Amino acid sequence: MISPDLTIAERISALVGAEIDDALAGADVVLQRTAEAMRGALCAPRQVRVNFSGGLTQECWSVTRGDGDYRVMYMPVAGYFSLCVESDFGPLDIGVHGSALGCFGSV
Repeated sequence: MISPDLTIAERISALVGAEIDDALAGADVVLQRTAEAMRGALCAPRQVRVNFSGGLTQECWSVTRGDGDYRVMYMPVAGYFSLCVESDFGPLDIGVHGSALGCFGSV
């Protein structure tokens, strides 16, 4: 269980850290490599406005550094992660949602 005394950023870091730790402890070599690559791309969670289709925007939390094309975001309203593409107008949700590793590994 994640401590209720943590900040939002600390909670998000704990969620991602638990996913990575579980993947590294498992037997799936591909998932382990994805977890290692994601660990190298992590950044301290920071709040970012994300664009969605239909002109909607939402405050989300960036969990990976942008690689110039993509980055993983946490969507607190939905309670899961999203893969976003970088655009001239900021991150754009592309409809890839789920676990942090699942989103990161889909690129």
